[in-house]
Amino acid sequence: MVVDFPKRIIHGGTGKLQREKTNKSVLDFSASVNPFPPKVDWHADPSDLSYYPDDTYSELKDRIGSVFSRDPAEICVGNGSIEIIRVFCSVTLGRTCGNGRYFIEPPTFGEYELSARLAGADRTPDADAADVCFVCNPNNPTGTLQTKSNLITRLERVRRHSGILFCDEAFIGLSDPQQSLSDIRDPHLFVLHSLTKSFSVPGLRIGFGFGNPDLIEKIETARSPWCVNAYAETFALQALLHLDDLAQSRAAIGKERDRLVSGITNLGLTCQPSSVNYLLVECGRNVGPLCQALARKNILVRDCTSFGLPASIRIAVRTPDENSQMLEALASCVR
Repeated sequence: MVVDFPKRIIHGGTGKLQREKTNKSVLDFSASVNPFPPKVDWHADPSDLSYYPDDTYSELKDRIGSVFSRDPAEICVGNGSIEIIRVFCSVTLGRTCGNGRYFIEPPTFGEYELSARLAGADRTPDADAADVCFVCNPNNPTGTLQTKSNLITRLERVRRHSGILFCDEAFIGLSDPQQSLSDIRDPHLFVLHSLTKSFSVPGLRIGFGFGNPDLIEKIETARSPWCVNAYAETFALQALLHLDDLAQSRAAIGKERDRLVSGITNLGLTCQPSSVNYLLVECGRNVGPLCQALARKNILVRDCTSFGLPASIRIAVRTPDENSQMLEALASCVR
């Protein structure tokens, strides 16, 4: 029997692997995390490791619910946002649901398609025929931010054919939280959030989502038990109290993003308008050799070939000194 099993998705954030392979320090511009994260005072108590986490995550859900004005029954948690994407697809598009259909608009985050295919779903080019329509806001890798009013219009369209709008807002805290759909209660809407990007903690996997209680119950049943470890939960409980501090992060990111756009444009490359902490840069040629040349200078960028954009790279916004180093290296590689 021949099975069309999908391949793993390529991600950025390969700095740790590169350091282990080369024993050299690298600047990882392929990982889009907050370069100016809020200070979170938390203590990882080793004694917490002696107990299983509370698998209902009642304290964590109460804290999320308090911050976002949502009932805990409307909240699911996961070992990072990707686990929630996988489980969401299994309970909405999986074989027990009759093998559903999904809609995506490339280029976008590849985990939606992979998770849907793993669940046995088929992609449709017609949004009005999809059981699930995926939208990433702001989008990865473009950085494009859709307005809340535009997404509400899309939700109304999805509602007419009894589908679900899956809105991934992993980067919204670094863009414009006013455009979030997290305050909307609708059985045809699921909203995904993450603390990884905003608080620059990719080593702690913490994701959570908002949806109709019936859907949330299915997700909570299908996810892995004890999926959020004790240290991640402890951090999340404190970080959720600092979401307002991200306003300072957004201002600092915006200033450095403008400087990067100016420097990159002066090199003859083109930057897509971005609302967040990364830039999609069009290079006008296959970027494989460019990425390799930058890697030899210990600068990692995201080759966007896997997004279907072989002539583009994605560059994270980092600190001023790091951005200056990247611009200097990029200038020497494109001359």
